[in-house]
Amino acid sequence: MRRAAARSLVLLAGIVAVLALAGPAGAHVGGDVAGSDFDGRVTSVTPEVPGVTVRVLQFGDEFEVVNTTGTEVAVPGYSDEPYLRIGPDGVWRNSRSPATYLNLDRYGRADIPDSVDVDAEPEWVQVSTEPRYVWHDHRTHWMSEGQLPPAVAADPDREHLVADWVVPMTHGGTTVEVAGELTWAPPPSPWVVWPAHLAVVALGLAAGLLARDARPLGAAMLLGGAAALLHALTTPEPPASVGSYGGALASALLPALTAVLAAALGAWAAWRGRGAMAGLFAVVLGWLLLVQGLPDVDVMWSAHLLAAGPEGLARVAVGLLLGLGAGLVGGGIAAVRRFRDPSPRTAADPQPVG
Repeated sequence: MRRAAARSLVLLAGIVAVLALAGPAGAHVGGDVAGSDFDGRVTSVTPEVPGVTVRVLQFGDEFEVVNTTGTEVAVPGYSDEPYLRIGPDGVWRNSRSPATYLNLDRYGRADIPDSVDVDAEPEWVQVSTEPRYVWHDHRTHWMSEGQLPPAVAADPDREHLVADWVVPMTHGGTTVEVAGELTWAPPPSPWVVWPAHLAVVALGLAAGLLARDARPLGAAMLLGGAAALLHALTTPEPPASVGSYGGALASALLPALTAVLAAALGAWAAWRGRGAMAGLFAVVLGWLLLVQGLPDVDVMWSAHLLAAGPEGLARVAVGLLLGLGAGLVGGGIAAVRRFRDPSPRTAADPQPVG
């Protein structure tokens, strides 16, 4: 039993080391937030250009253009000055356009250099060798930090259309208009969300604190592993413009697969009657679940969330990651103490009489 426990500790250390090298990953791969009450979307591209793809990302906070054609897409700035050229030789940005600096920050907080002049001859600087680019286009999102739109503040209990927007561009000699809308929806009631999460925490704690053996803890670990896998499957793919597309995918999948492995080993130990070993796996698994769930904690109080597939499944996955993560850490510590093997009797110990 001691030998098995030692092997388990080595395995747990390996799991932690692998995850530390991979780094924590959120459900919002390549993004900043996982939830928001605002939501932006493209409603039309007129005319549609085969090979040119446009998307809004991060609930309207970012605008992405991918151009796989042999002709450049030109995007003007806010004063109709030349701003971007996106084409087969990469992305070129006009350093004399105010948009070059304003679009680097979500709220346009930027120092504009004296060299900026919307009427001057463009000064093109290459910023990418790929035909794709993402920027904060301030027409697609709400710009007042910490303040709600007036209509929303007046009636926060229903959905609102905050704005219709248009981002113009040209493809060769063709004028293209990308139209969209920005909406706002009320967040879920805390009286519904928090009791559910606290109930999941209690489930993990009870499995280690109150159960007569470790099998309920093993079942809770299997549920946690399933939640990690569901979380990975509902994670939206990274934007095409992300620096390392494969690396971003791996950073999302590796923690989930590690959690599944820890859950399987912990459940095996629980069903073999090795309660203390199962408790160790529960503590590590709980930590792994929290590492994956905490970056996405904002989905608990947001109307919209980033998800591939139904938002409800993604919301359940994050709730289980957070609730079971916290519960398994506490329940696992309790299980280690409750189910640890008694110390073997030594020669110095008093012998029973009779």
